[in-house]
Amino acid sequence: MDRETSTGHVTRKTVLRAALAAGMAAPAVLMGVPALARTLTDGTGTPPLTPACDDGDEPTVAQVEGPYFKPNSPLRTSLLEPGTAGVRLTVTGYVFGRACRPISGALLDFWQADTNGAYDNTGFRFRGHQFTGADGSFALTTIVPGLYPGRTRHIHVKVQAPGRPILTTQLYFPGEPRNNTDSIFDPRLLMSVRDASGGGKEAAFDFVLDVPQDPGPSPTPTPTPTSTAPGGTWAVGTAYRAGDAVTYAGRAYVCLQAHTAQPGWEPPAVPALWAAR
Repeated sequence: MDRETSTGHVTRKTVLRAALAAGMAAPAVLMGVPALARTLTDGTGTPPLTPACDDGDEPTVAQVEGPYFKPNSPLRTSLLEPGTAGVRLTVTGYVFGRACRPISGALLDFWQADTNGAYDNTGFRFRGHQFTGADGSFALTTIVPGLYPGRTRHIHVKVQAPGRPILTTQLYFPGEPRNNTDSIFDPRLLMSVRDASGGGKEAAFDFVLDVPQDPGPSPTPTPTPTSTAPGGTWAVGTAYRAGDAVTYAGRAYVCLQAHTAQPGWEPPAVPALWAAR
């Protein structure tokens, strides 16, 4: 995780990502806020992810393209078609550069197997490309890919910032038995995955591209947190879901995004997670 540095400062990416999710513009307006895509879990703990964007860490690792890539995929954010079989999956995240700043207009080209583990090599089923928004975000609607001999479940992707080299890599699912036997699998490319309503899945992953950027302003130090809510029901270690209600210091709050409470994430300090009622 990338919430805090050894100096006690939250990283730029942590603050910026939470601000983006909350619709805020200034990276210093939130303090001690989680990188929200990385709070999604399947109940078995937080998997290791691509290195946190922390002013100098390595970019997201590359992987082989494989034999099934096709150029000229359609521009679309949903790979679902009428009658599509499989477990619905939504993948969301952000694309950042080396200084933890979002990259707008980055190209993401996804391709994957269907629920039976087969690729469409004549058409463009389960193939599509899109571009990040002004805040560097992307969202893909698809299904959980099926298995085929020799591989664990995975989604292929090419990511390219405007005018920059292409990153080709693959995204993986935590808890898959074949992760231990797939020679290509890399735990740094695990998505954060949780169950969604209706039997589907929600996943998140943030890409860090090898794109030089000006660092921007330094983060604001996190104030010393309290671990209990004075006279309230909010508590560290509790897994909250969107819509849950708590009280803190005599005020009522409603949860905006699912997360597990940690010191420094008290409702008054994190408008990306809690709204006063």
